[in-house]
Amino acid sequence: MALTPQDVARIAHLARLDLSADERAAMLTQLNAFFSIVERMSAVDTSGVEPLYTPLSAIQETSLRLREDAVSEVDNREANQRGAPAVIDGLYLVPKVIE
Repeated sequence: MALTPQDVARIAHLARLDLSADERAAMLTQLNAFFSIVERMSAVDTSGVEPLYTPLSAIQETSLRLREDAVSEVDNREANQRGAPAVIDGLYLVPKVIE
């Protein structure tokens, strides 16, 4: 999957980047190199390979360290919200910042 200069221009527009012609050319080269690596990695046959939940499990026996799912703190919502300028139904009200 090779990107075109138009693809880079659209990506730059979506990211709100103002790139010069030289920067767009460099970005095209870098992005195509990145996608080339991704394609090579996707071509590797990984059937039968178990996923690792941690890289350490590839070199040593590991087990999940799970704790009991239990409440460890009391509900302090009312105390925490006393200093808030505006609260309704346990939710903080904030001014609208995006039109």
